[in-house]
Amino acid sequence: MSHYVGTLVWNAPPPNYPLYLLVVACVGMLFSLGLRLVYRHMWEMAIFRRIVAVLLASYVAGVGWMVCRSSIFPLLVEKEPKPMKGEEEMFSFLFHAGSAFWVMLVWSGLYFGIKYYMELQEEKQHGLKAMSMAHEAQLKMLRYQLNPHFLFNTLNAISTLILDQDTKLANLMVTRLSRFLRYSLDNDPMLKVSVTQEIEALKLYLDIEKVRFDDRLRLHFDIEPAAESALMPSLLLQPLVENAIKYAIAHSVNGGAIEIRARVFGGDLLLVIADDGPGLDLRNGRLPNNGGGVGLANCRERLKEIYKNDQSFRLSTTDPHGLTISMRLPLEREIIE
Repeated sequence: MSHYVGTLVWNAPPPNYPLYLLVVACVGMLFSLGLRLVYRHMWEMAIFRRIVAVLLASYVAGVGWMVCRSSIFPLLVEKEPKPMKGEEEMFSFLFHAGSAFWVMLVWSGLYFGIKYYMELQEEKQHGLKAMSMAHEAQLKMLRYQLNPHFLFNTLNAISTLILDQDTKLANLMVTRLSRFLRYSLDNDPMLKVSVTQEIEALKLYLDIEKVRFDDRLRLHFDIEPAAESALMPSLLLQPLVENAIKYAIAHSVNGGAIEIRARVFGGDLLLVIADDGPGLDLRNGRLPNNGGGVGLANCRERLKEIYKNDQSFRLSTTDPHGLTISMRLPLEREIIE
């Protein structure tokens, strides 16, 4: 092992010393690849057994690397090795074997650190993907909860028209129902539409209800021009208007009025649906005991899913009577490329 002592006193390294460093570095890489294969097979071991295996493998690899260095050095660098005593030789070997062991142990620590980090990132990506899929499934479920009462009442109205032999009006109602259902099912619930598109879809639904209620259903639209191009979740208004018709119009002999308003205020889109029906017993702007059907809860949950806390959904009493639903959404506009 005299070559290690000799390198400390050389004024300049021998001509082949860079080649020696390159060769032993490559040998060290081969040992590290061997450690990688060993660690891949012991990855599922218990933690205590894994620690023992890492220490043992690092020591064996370090000693093996040291033996290779001892064999390569005389061949490439040291032409006339200086004689050393057996004790000095053993001390030098143990010293450098210990150094090689620590090098391999540090490499093992880096390997396990990187491995754990990659698995953590992979688990994180799987978690984010699962959350995204759950979020999308939740939104689709909320969007596709078409009120069975609406379909039942519409089909019942069509049946009545057919029995009365009013086939022209029955055919018109079937056509309008078909257009509304096609719009409902064809539109991606993950995408947003402009207020103008939402109002047009709402009118498809209201055309059906107008056949049922005729003059008993009075509608007022007040859409500010600045709000027409603002984006909002598709078919957000329909279940709210349906709820108003169910509770404010259907049970009144004289019918009633529904007003739909859209405004832009600062960085928000404000949407309001107000009716002049009997109203509901409100407490702090919320429905007691989950009253008002699934439409209100459905819309509230959709807004929470899409906008988190950057939204509001509030109920209040229409003056002098009735229910007013006020929604605040972040102002977004379609980007035209």
